[in-house]
Amino acid sequence: MKLLLQPGQLTLEQLRSIHAGQRQLELDDAARPRIRASAAVVQRAAAGDAPVYGVNTGFGKLANQRISAADLATLQLNLIRSHSVGVGEPLAPEVVRLMLATKAASLARGHSGVREEVIDTLLAVHNAGLVPYVPSQGSVGASGDLAPLAHMTLALLGEGEMWVVDRRRPALAALQSAGIAPLALQAKEGLALINGTQTSTALALHALFAFEPVLQAALVVGALTVDAARGSDGPFEARIHALRGQPGQIDVAAAYRALLADSEIRRSHLSGDDRVQDPYSLRCQPQVVGACLDQLRHVAQVLHREANAVTDNPLVFAGDGDAPDAMVSGGNFHAEPVALAADGMALAIAEIGAIAERRIAMLIDTGVSRLPPFLTADAGLHSGFMIAHVTAAALASENKSLAHPASVDSLPTSANQEDHVSMATFGARRLQPMIRNTAHILGIEWLAAAQGIEFLRPLKSSPALEAAHALLRSSVPAMPQDRYLAPDIDSATALINEGALAHILQMLPELPALYAQRP
Repeated sequence: MKLLLQPGQLTLEQLRSIHAGQRQLELDDAARPRIRASAAVVQRAAAGDAPVYGVNTGFGKLANQRISAADLATLQLNLIRSHSVGVGEPLAPEVVRLMLATKAASLARGHSGVREEVIDTLLAVHNAGLVPYVPSQGSVGASGDLAPLAHMTLALLGEGEMWVVDRRRPALAALQSAGIAPLALQAKEGLALINGTQTSTALALHALFAFEPVLQAALVVGALTVDAARGSDGPFEARIHALRGQPGQIDVAAAYRALLADSEIRRSHLSGDDRVQDPYSLRCQPQVVGACLDQLRHVAQVLHREANAVTDNPLVFAGDGDAPDAMVSGGNFHAEPVALAADGMALAIAEIGAIAERRIAMLIDTGVSRLPPFLTADAGLHSGFMIAHVTAAALASENKSLAHPASVDSLPTSANQEDHVSMATFGARRLQPMIRNTAHILGIEWLAAAQGIEFLRPLKSSPALEAAHALLRSSVPAMPQDRYLAPDIDSATALINEGALAHILQMLPELPALYAQRP
């Protein structure tokens, strides 16, 4: 499916479809005059005598070194080669697709001084399904994501490597096979390609999209646990949450009300239950998960803006009317907005896992849940979910360490010229293991809650939650006695990551999309 790339106007849903590899990209012709005007400003600067950073000077601490006109193209090529110093595992194809697309969109706004050929090459590589091989480590998130974007650019030049159908190939051969001419850089173009926040932004968007099915699962599985523990739906009453006025909390409470509606289990203990209040892990789910949802909605807003932004340096302002041409040095490459967004996402991911771990602990504690100890009928001979909970606790603890803010760290680079950096790239990259941990915790909770529901038969839960129970049982049988449980955890977690529980939410009365902004 073709997407007309209108610079500065990418939507979150379009970014999601690019991430999924579902779009061919075509630049809106209306952007081309601005691109040409911007490139002409740089070409005039390159032909002039005045020093202009990144055009006829060195970079970083070497900005006071003048470069001769004969060496301007070599300067840009040397920049890419010298900055391709990344290490570690390669970035996922989804991330690199977003890097290519958002870099093209940024350059196409006409404030970077590159020729149309640069943008057209980025889009041609994306549309051919080629994925530059980009090591994941080596960026501090200021002066742009220099190393990873340099590796991406190196492949456009026919150096470095590409992924082609899950196989690493020399970039030049991959370009030639796709009929794409290697890019030859002119003045400022190398700098424009590697100055920017496209890697950290792509990594953060990758996490935002990957966490959505996990968040959906947290709502459904959390509600299933409420019924398995014969909890009350009273704490989800709309009046409670309206008094506080937090949008995420209001939406999450509505989801729990809908998920638990018409539960036979709930009706069975409306009277005669001497418990006055449920544990916080049950009754405070709207407050906790809702706060996380508000945080994720804010993150989505920040990343949406950043994906549409111009973040290289210097920026080019073509003369208009009485205003002269200008090239202005600034700091839009500093990824602090992305760093703080990634840290906020880390806290939300960790908290979703943390409260889920507490619900598992509650379910296996017969003194609280009033279910058989460790959710097994013959405790002692069988250990049931005793050690599955230990796994959940280990993962929740690991997430707490990973949730430490990356943005509070800064190491000066470039001989103290670049003396405060964001660490956004690591901040966003560390989210994937956190998402995996939280998905596994929820997988364990789903297994435990389903087991708890079975101890309450013949009573049934709500239609929505019975559908969630049946979905799990289509892949994982009940565990009346101990067995090899790790494959069951993997199966439940795979269903969560695939978004299999999303259709349960779609059964409910209309609710706002998870990442949709609310007034």
